[in-house]
Amino acid sequence: MKSVVICGSQSFKTEIEKFAKRLRKLGVPVVFEPNFERQRKKMLKKKEKDRLLSESYRTRVPGMVFAHLNRIAKSNVCFLYNKGGYSGNNTTLELGFAQGKDLIIYALEPEKPPEQGGEICRDILITEIINTPEELMKRLV
Repeated sequence: MKSVVICGSQSFKTEIEKFAKRLRKLGVPVVFEPNFERQRKKMLKKKEKDRLLSESYRTRVPGMVFAHLNRIAKSNVCFLYNKGGYSGNNTTLELGFAQGKDLIIYALEPEKPPEQGGEICRDILITEIINTPEELMKRLV
């Protein structure tokens, strides 16, 4: 079975944790997820542009992103947790790295249309839309 790394915004922390937990219960042996543990709950609720106003946040983020790039490098498949079609700047960087590592990239939802802030360059990286851990599990076998 293939290993999977989940990429997504800090604002989806709880949902990503539930998705990863379900994958593990289904028998996926290696599920890497972003480590948002060092983030304060009030910070997770803010938009990225507002989080960037915090000096301590700006100090922590590069290390968090670098650590997640290392998780991507160890994975076979990338899953983009993009609820509502949203992916932030850090997630976009991670997707580019996953593509550079030639990983298959699945996503929870389609990219937003460009007029709503979607990015056509992210869209072309997505192999397939998969809405549930059960469906993703089938692709990892």
